[in-house]
Amino acid sequence: MFELHHLSAQDLWDWIRRGEVTAREAVDHYLARIARLDPAGADGPGLGAFVTVTAESARDRADHLGERVPTSRPLWGLPAGDKDLYDRAGVVTRNGTASLPERAAPADHPLVAAADAAGSISLGKTASPEFGMSSSSETRFGTTRNPYDTQRAPGGSSSGAAVAVAAGLLPAAIGTDGGGSVRIPAAATGLVGLKPSRGRVPAMPGRSGVGGLSVAGPLTRSVADAGMLLDALVRPTGLDEPEPYALVTPDVGDGPFTAAAVRGEGRFVVGVLEGSPWDDTVDVIVDPAARSAVETAVRALGEVGHGVEDVRMPRAPYAEAFRVAWESSAARLPTVPGIDLAQLTPLVAWLVERGQRLTGTRVLDAMTALDAFSVALIRAFDRFDAVLTPTLALTPRPLGWYGDDPEEDFRRQCAYSPWTSMANVSGLPAITLPVGVTADDHPDGGELPMGVQLIGRPGGERVLLAIGAQLERRLRWQRRHPAAWTA
Repeated sequence: MFELHHLSAQDLWDWIRRGEVTAREAVDHYLARIARLDPAGADGPGLGAFVTVTAESARDRADHLGERVPTSRPLWGLPAGDKDLYDRAGVVTRNGTASLPERAAPADHPLVAAADAAGSISLGKTASPEFGMSSSSETRFGTTRNPYDTQRAPGGSSSGAAVAVAAGLLPAAIGTDGGGSVRIPAAATGLVGLKPSRGRVPAMPGRSGVGGLSVAGPLTRSVADAGMLLDALVRPTGLDEPEPYALVTPDVGDGPFTAAAVRGEGRFVVGVLEGSPWDDTVDVIVDPAARSAVETAVRALGEVGHGVEDVRMPRAPYAEAFRVAWESSAARLPTVPGIDLAQLTPLVAWLVERGQRLTGTRVLDAMTALDAFSVALIRAFDRFDAVLTPTLALTPRPLGWYGDDPEEDFRRQCAYSPWTSMANVSGLPAITLPVGVTADDHPDGGELPMGVQLIGRPGGERVLLAIGAQLERRLRWQRRHPAAWTA
């Protein structure tokens, strides 16, 4: 039986604009699914995608949206969620932590304001691990579960957003990515996840933290929907108005990102990467299912007509410098008003302690090393339009896999996603595409999502979307859903 969540984000937006369904009807449909599938219940654990549901304000905005936002806006009427690291005025931001008092935020974060300006309707706050500093989805507010196997994690830190989209609790979502936090949960839940180039998104340009790592990007079920959300983020006041200032030079190609994602045109040269930047310090074990996903993508790329060549990971120091950058980003947490450091999780407490021991010279040396790594990476990738890697080295991880030892937790995060953080460090755009699933005879079980990552040239989002559209037409992953989809 057809239901509204079966529509793509683009199709739902079109239905709302043409009057075939109202924004209020769309909001009510998704709120009903959240109430039914998300909380813990007597029949088993809920998905835990939302930590706060703002049903009353969502319905009010839906009823009066036309008075507040022009219908021309690129996300007009679409239900959405706010990652629970970013403030919405009047709503508590928990940051995935028990260490802060529960106080309503006084004002909107620019990312939240941009989503509102584009016409979306927030249904609440989606779950994130503590301060977004982990790939775990288990917090002191509950556990966010992978809808393909509820005993497995969706990854993080945009864990709740990914689960909401994969399970049909939202048509699409905006996450943030500082080391893979859009791409990791997208890959683990069978979604498209796009990390834009540094500076591409004005509301979150990637210059607010050490190393300029974190940017905002789409989590969607299709490549076209990813292009649509990127257009909304880049031009949050509407496509009919001038594009605001951004830090990157636009890539070659005209028109909105949505057009590139829908057309899926072009023939490109794709490199297949051998090695990872963590190989010298972490035992990176690549599961056969991850290798199979790459083989599937390579085969499809060849069938489409792209050139495919091998490329080796450049030899440049990386792991220790990235670790310093991550630790230094935690060093300021003790200055957050009202924070109770005794309530921090072991991982974040460990990062804070190590970060506070860093000297300014050591942080600057680490930034210099990461800059040198970025130059080496961009040079190594220069002859390719995109470079292909597995998104994750392993299948989606069981709940509890990261454990309680913080140093082992950090090591396992790096081993799980050894190819994601280098795109943040270099500022390059990257997309994960859900090309396959594990086989029935896999030790972890069948039908677990497996994705591949394409890393583009600086400002090269349109090429990534075009290649993604071509692969999507051939592999038809947008028809694959977890059991919760029909619940």
